[in-house]
Parts: sequence; C-alpha cells; structure tokens
Amino acid sequence: MLVTKAELRPGETVLVHAASSGVSTAAIQIAKATGLKVIASASRPETIAWVKELGAHQVVDHRKPLRPQLEALGLKNVDYIANFSGELDAHWPAMADLVAPQGAVVAIVGNREPLAMDLVRSKSASVCWELMFTRPRFQTPDMVEQHKLLDKVADLLDSGKLRGTLKETLSPINAANLRKAHERLESGTMIGKLVLKGWA
Repeated sequence: MLVTKAELRPGETVLVHAASSGVSTAAIQIAKATGLKVIASASRPETIAWVKELGAHQVVDHRKPLRPQLEALGLKNVDYIANFSGELDAHWPAMADLVAPQGAVVAIVGNREPLAMDLVRSKSASVCWELMFTRPRFQTPDMVEQHKLLDKVADLLDSGKLRGTLKETLSPINAANLRKAHERLESGTMIGKLVLKGWA
C-alpha cells in the first residue's frame, strides 16, 4: 500500500492494526502526515495513550469486534488497512469485512493457513505484502527506491516531523538483558521498539 499524496482523496481512512508496535508507530505518523484519517487499534490504556499521542484520530480495541466500533464512528468500511504486528490469520476475517470496495490491505506479517479471499476479491480490493529486503534480495529494477524512502524518513526524523519508535533501552548487553529483551518481545505487550545498548 504505497499510496502517494496525489492519489489520496479527502476523507480517506486507514485502520492501523495493533498500532503500538514499532512499524505501526511510524505508520500512524506517516499516514496522518499524508492526509489520511487514522484509526488505530489498541487494547490497553498505555497503548491507547501512545497511539493518541502519535496522532491517531480515533482508537478501536482489536480484542473486541471491530465492525460495531467502526459503525459507532460512522464508518461502514475503511479505505486502507495496515497490519504490521502479529499473525494475519486471526484478524483476516475482520480485515476482509472492513476493507472498502477497491480499497487495499497491506501486511508485513505472514499467515499460517490459506486466507479466505472471496470477500476481498468480490470488492476488487488489493492485498499487498511489503517487505524491507525484497528489492535487494531480488535485485529489482527499482532498488534505488529503498534508498530514496530511507532518505525521506531520515529527513522527517531530522526535521522533527516524525518521531522515532524507540521506547525502551536495556543496558548493558549481557545474558540477563538478552533474556529480559526476549521476554518483553514475546509478551506481546511491547510499545514501539526496544534496544540493547553498550557491551558490559
């Protein structure tokens, strides 16, 4: 779902699923800066506060049925859905239901089982995967675009228009902190990114 500002229409919406993860944290900010109405999904008070701080216009709880929550916001569908965290399988039925006709779903996470595509296909909605290393791995003709994207993100960070996703630092780098970092990541409760810093 690489949508440029020129392709956006006023009032278009994006649902960023599990929006407190590192990639989702950046996605909220970029989507808002691009002019989209951002609906973030978060389920805990601290993650709800975090996504609001980053600029989400609305927040829904992905641990509860999404359709009634979106309808309460006056929405039948969303134009774009971004899933950057967790497995795709558990949330696919809701995503397929909620994406607008001719909308788009993007993911960086995989699925374990085949995804039921009939509903998405009937809407002529796009489904795309975006992986950071596709271009260099396959030596695609547009490899330079990766460089341009990273330069643009660096400029946004340097100018203060984009906040970094670092939320927690563990130091020094040792066995105890490696275990602690893995526990935090495996807990499913991370907000943003965690960094291990400094050798003992």
